[in-house]
Amino acid sequence: MKLSVSVTNFSWPDGPTAIPAHLGTLAEFLDGTAVHTLWVADHLLQADPACRLDEPMLEAYTTLGFLAAKTAELRLGTLVTAATFRDPAVLIKAVTTLDVLSGGRAWLGLGAGYNADEARALGLFLPPTRERFDRMGELLQLARRMWDGDESAYAGSYYRAEHPVGRPRPIRRPPVLIGGTGERRTLRMVAEYADACNLFDIPNGESVIRRQLDVLGRHCAEIGRPPEEIEHTLTTALTPGESADQLVERCRHLAGLGIQHVVVIARGRPWAPSELEVVVRAAAELARNRSTSVSAPTARQDV
Repeated sequence: MKLSVSVTNFSWPDGPTAIPAHLGTLAEFLDGTAVHTLWVADHLLQADPACRLDEPMLEAYTTLGFLAAKTAELRLGTLVTAATFRDPAVLIKAVTTLDVLSGGRAWLGLGAGYNADEARALGLFLPPTRERFDRMGELLQLARRMWDGDESAYAGSYYRAEHPVGRPRPIRRPPVLIGGTGERRTLRMVAEYADACNLFDIPNGESVIRRQLDVLGRHCAEIGRPPEEIEHTLTTALTPGESADQLVERCRHLAGLGIQHVVVIARGRPWAPSELEVVVRAAAELARNRSTSVSAPTARQDV
């Protein structure tokens, strides 16, 4: 079982000028521990339902570049980028740049996008659902080409690239995580393109998680892909006052459902040092007992 941290809130009480110090301290504290990845949300407005819309929000890839400079070991990624937020070539270049400058630690975290309120507020491009999924598929096809060094022309239904040069290439091909639980389109795209899925922890959701993983397995079988190649990740909120032992037990229970990698957020608030200490202690305990957890994917041990 892997344990990671996602930063979704930057509303530290001493104001925006203190954000760099808080964020840098957070990253430096987690680096070198058993925590696997440091994720950030990719929104331009605060999207946590427990927060106000006008609370501070940082642009994701600028933030990840800052975090790369503050760390040496943590993997880095967005949880997740909406597929239509950026031009595909620009997003692929951003992730490639992050991977090169971090020494091979970048993820491509991607979703079809959903936040119509944010899109209307800021004039962002958010086409109908079916088109968003189609565009995401083409983005992932182009990423594969550019990361594999294939510079031949690409022509999809929505995107074209006459000469998709992608240099420098990544230090390692960034693993792709697709977030979302749609059983027909999202999990099918996970089976076709992703190294990891990201599901949601919902109240009394055990049967839902099992069903979603079963559906993902069926999609893999239909396309002839070994399901163990895909890492099962899940995002959950740290409960206020939760201890490291309690978090470990929650993670072990989730492992019994088939989850291999838990991402922890602090809902409605920025991370406090005491809460990060809880996650670090839990990650260390889970790492010590990893041999008793659900096995990690066999084909992509580097995710």
